Amino acid sequence: MSSEYLWYIPNQVTPGHRGDDVVEGHNSLDTLTQQARALEQHGWGGALLGTGWGRPDTFTVATALAARTTTFQPLIAIRPGYWRPANFASAAATLQHLSGGRVLVNIVSGKDNLGAYGDSEKDQADRYGRTREFLRLVRRLWTEENVTFTGEHFGVTGSTVVPRITRPPRLYFGGASEAAERVAATEADVQLFWGEPLDGVGERIDRLKRLSAELGREHAPLEFGLRITTLVRDTSEQAWADAEAKVAQMARNQGAPRDFQRREAVGQQRLLDLAARGEVLDDNLYTTPGKFGGGGAATTWLVGSAEDVAKSLRRYQSLGVTHFVLSDTPYLPEIRRQGDQLLPLLRA
Repeated sequence: MSSEYLWYIPNQVTPGHRGDDVVEGHNSLDTLTQQARALEQHGWGGALLGTGWGRPDTFTVATALAARTTTFQPLIAIRPGYWRPANFASAAATLQHLSGGRVLVNIVSGKDNLGAYGDSEKDQADRYGRTREFLRLVRRLWTEENVTFTGEHFGVTGSTVVPRITRPPRLYFGGASEAAERVAATEADVQLFWGEPLDGVGERIDRLKRLSAELGREHAPLEFGLRITTLVRDTSEQAWADAEAKVAQMARNQGAPRDFQRREAVGQQRLLDLAARGEVLDDNLYTTPGKFGGGGAATTWLVGSAEDVAKSLRRYQSLGVTHFVLSDTPYLPEIRRQGDQLLPLLRA
């Protein structure tokens, strides 16, 4: 199976996301389009667009970028609760039709400022139960006509989504809790992991494959992806010097290291706990950024020359990871650098 290589386009109201140096017009359509077109020109398949209340609407941004590009695939992060299944199925089918089949979807179930957009707080079991129902109903709306469904969270009567599409968008999903993994094992197309060491990712892949069999998965086999920061320089020495300088700046900005109190998000806590195992794990997985404010994909970094980082990513490939969402800042120069230096090695 061939691998897919995506990037990350910041979808932020305020500039300076993870140290990006673009300030004026950082979130303008021209700036975001420049990044999307650079992705096309430098070998990337597309990019993840983050979601969350207080950010520009992700689906609107994705639609605008799809209209200004030709091969760029937006991986659109969306939340059940912000969207209802029939509304989302219709919007995604429309964009899939207009873009010539370039839509990818990342389903996000983690907590957000739910009350701000009219949702209500849910406990974990209820949130993931709703996500499972959302995924099942969206799939039916894309593949069946006159759908009638009454569930615990959603319902439709005689619903037919138009335009009809022959290739539904691929559904990505993240989450490391037991409830999240049961949803991924049965309903997602791609399970996205954060930047854990190889042993942790391998363990989770084995567990998800067992869960898929135990729970009677009805779709094509679950695929696996990695979302991680990749700091690539011409030499290993330069890469580590720059990584340490970046962390030193993060430390100056934040002050004392963050304490490792328990976090509700299981996946994020797994990343923060890695620092106790060592500053560098495997060959070049740098855990220190998480101590000084790095979160999500910025908690751990793969650091090194293009050859070093390619070697590490190929080891994840050997475990069964075939989807990669990479990034570093400043975003536009790194799109070009890593597209030109790293991707050819991965595709060799």
